[in-house]
Amino acid sequence: MSTPRRPPARQPAVRQPAAQRPPASCYVYILGTVGAARRLTYVGWTTDIDRRLACHNAGTGARFTRGRQWELLYLETMPDRRAAMSREWHLKRDRGFRRQVVQRCMP
Repeated sequence: MSTPRRPPARQPAVRQPAAQRPPASCYVYILGTVGAARRLTYVGWTTDIDRRLACHNAGTGARFTRGRQWELLYLETMPDRRAAMSREWHLKRDRGFRRQVVQRCMP
């Protein structure tokens, strides 16, 4: 009877102190488009806003955004991924704020 193989031991990740790491900037954004009978918005986060907008407009972004041409209505810079995801979560639930952005940017 042979003994089962064990995977090699993983080395613990070495984290750099915050002062030595490059500043990570993430973006939270609101996109807008005019649908058949209404204006639509989409909220997301990314590290490269130009690439992400191009993906949405090319039909390779989120499924909801496919088949439409989107424009950037609102952009916030966040210090890290966690803050960006938290802000995205709040913006998705704040319809009043999204409505104000649409009224200001898409008259």
